[in-house]
Amino acid sequence: MEKEPITIKGLEQLKKELIFLKEKKRPEIVDAIAEARSHGDLKENAEYHAAKEQQSHNEGRIEQINDIIARANVIDVTKIQNDGKVIFGSTVYLENLDTGEKISYKIVGKDEADLKNKLLYFQSPICKGLIGKNKNDLVEITTPVGIKNFAIKDVKYI
Repeated sequence: MEKEPITIKGLEQLKKELIFLKEKKRPEIVDAIAEARSHGDLKENAEYHAAKEQQSHNEGRIEQINDIIARANVIDVTKIQNDGKVIFGSTVYLENLDTGEKISYKIVGKDEADLKNKLLYFQSPICKGLIGKNKNDLVEITTPVGIKNFAIKDVKYI
């Protein structure tokens, strides 16, 4: 069983989702199945089939979260001495040398990744190009849309 790195915040979010799915969503689905059953013939009962499908998705996600938590290797970067190196869990402040755009990303695990919130999966092309580099390094990263050049302006362990 391979360990999967995750931040403390990412683990907390998964645990909250698990509680929600077990304590709120599961009983709602059971009620929906019971309600649909009371309508009679199950073969042509769309509500029943929809509720059973929802139950299957919910139970699958619960199983998936339990597996992630079991394999979680929680990394708390706030407890690591910051020497300016880009590591899992660090927040990297970049300047795109081609456009002058300034951007920051936090390097996270697969289940935490969310581009809109600037949370990048550590196995993504950008993170692979950044991890191990240091503050003030210039980095050339091959992305699906071409080569990008960045200057690492700062690295924070927050």
